[in-house]
Amino acid sequence: MKLNHLNLCVPDIAKTRAFFETFFQFRCTDVKGPLVVLEGEDGFLLVLSNLSKATAVEYPAEFHFGFILDNPAGVHAAYERLASGGVDIPHGVREMRGSLAFYCRIPGNILLEVSTPLTAS
Repeated sequence: MKLNHLNLCVPDIAKTRAFFETFFQFRCTDVKGPLVVLEGEDGFLLVLSNLSKATAVEYPAEFHFGFILDNPAGVHAAYERLASGGVDIPHGVREMRGSLAFYCRIPGNILLEVSTPLTAS
């Protein structure tokens, strides 16, 4: 089974769309009013919506989603790209639970994890 898509409810679709296009190479494949479909390099679909026209969206404090990259160099490159772009990154890249990872806040204050598994030497 493969996860096909994720719908994120966000207060500012344009800003969030620009974030994913700029920092994670997503491309827009469809726009339907208050709903945008973005496709990642691997075919994953990220849907951004604001059907209720909310000015703020609240997720539970523990909610986050993540991208797994192929290697530590990819994680460091993503960190540098985001940091130089002014993205809120509370902590630098670090080892956590068998991964090399960092977290950042995307538009709408949603937590995103970027990581790669660390293999035992």
